[in-house]
Amino acid sequence: MEFKEVRVPEGDLIRYEKEKLVIGSRPIIGVLRGDGIGIDITPVMQKVVDAAVSKAYGGDRAIAWCPLYAGLEGLRHYGSEFPDETVEAIRHLRIAIKGPFTTPIGEETHVCLNCAHQQYHGGKCDQCGTEDSVCDRFRSINVRFRQRLDLFACVRPVRYFEGVPAPNKYADKVDFILFRENTEDVYAGYDYEAGGEMAKAIIALIKEKDGREIRSDSGIGVKPISTFGTERIVRKALEWAISQNLPSVTIVHKGNIMKFTEGSFAKWGYELAEREFGDKIVTEKKLWDEFDGKMPEGKILLKDRIADSIFQQIQTRPDEYSVLVLPNLNGDFLSDAAIALVGGLGLGPGANMSNDIALFEATHGTAPKYTGMDKVNPGSIILSAVMMLNHMGWNEAADRILAGMEKSICDAQVTYDLARLMKREGREGVNEVSCSGFGEAIIERM
Repeated sequence: MEFKEVRVPEGDLIRYEKEKLVIGSRPIIGVLRGDGIGIDITPVMQKVVDAAVSKAYGGDRAIAWCPLYAGLEGLRHYGSEFPDETVEAIRHLRIAIKGPFTTPIGEETHVCLNCAHQQYHGGKCDQCGTEDSVCDRFRSINVRFRQRLDLFACVRPVRYFEGVPAPNKYADKVDFILFRENTEDVYAGYDYEAGGEMAKAIIALIKEKDGREIRSDSGIGVKPISTFGTERIVRKALEWAISQNLPSVTIVHKGNIMKFTEGSFAKWGYELAEREFGDKIVTEKKLWDEFDGKMPEGKILLKDRIADSIFQQIQTRPDEYSVLVLPNLNGDFLSDAAIALVGGLGLGPGANMSNDIALFEATHGTAPKYTGMDKVNPGSIILSAVMMLNHMGWNEAADRILAGMEKSICDAQVTYDLARLMKREGREGVNEVSCSGFGEAIIERM
């Protein structure tokens, strides 16, 4: 495939054959630096991954990194923060990893991708003074990647690292993974302003067809959840549980109130599991009706929980959960809450996947005030790279990184965010290191 700006290095293109990825010894992986602190954390991640692969395979394997451009780099290479060529390159390469991207949040018409300042005109940035960094306001780059590439599964592992100050007494029992549906619910929903034509029409339609009264000054939201979208995310969660020999899958929903969206999410999930994985799963009902509460060997327990109760249970009995599968909004809330249990967002990895494409990512913001200071914690993107290596089947390299990070934290060789928390708890011998210094500490301890 020919590209205008992308320079694909020599190496092995990843293929998808018979529903499996085919990975060569020198796979070509796309890398998007990201905005803001992306210039600090992304090179550190690459250095850590290269070292782990080299140590694990003695030079027999290596990653051929292929730079791709979006955000500020996209604007400078293509004149667009979200270039079509980058989307096609990710589709071509099948696996990529990215730093964070600026997301406008105000009402201003323009945003600077260098410093995230928002203003009401193009041209020169009023805050940082750059002349090639301001573009029209846009919708989230992250969301657009998910939608254009149909990355229907947002996958977020959550686990505790010994030595990380955590607010929960059961933090050391946290080790589960969330599969959040990525294309429906509020992501594909519609929001209609109070008093607008659509809001009025919907209110009138509901009154006419159902007899229910909605206040006329109400805003109206529509959240679609389909059988198709539900089945493919539940299928992916079950496939993961089976492949990793995990004990349970929990469907999380608010079906006690929203019976035909979130309630159907649970219903369709159970039906899919029984139909396609009936020989692998046992539901909670069957567990007690047919097995007297004793799990049969080699089976996965399939259960469901109401969304509000799961927030309590991951704090009080987190070891009862190994895989959780959720609609979009519940998954958004729960993934950030779960990361907080084990010490914060700085170490939270993530990926957005379809069946044949995976985009791994730093799950935090661009923190422009720290850009270029070599200061921030690169843990999120490094652990996302661990997910990437596991996805490729390069588990030995992934394990090297985890071992190096665990030892670095235990030795209190950490960035400022963790150092501050450790010192506040009275820990002695804490050595605050830079962003690149944390990467070096991990490599030294692999």
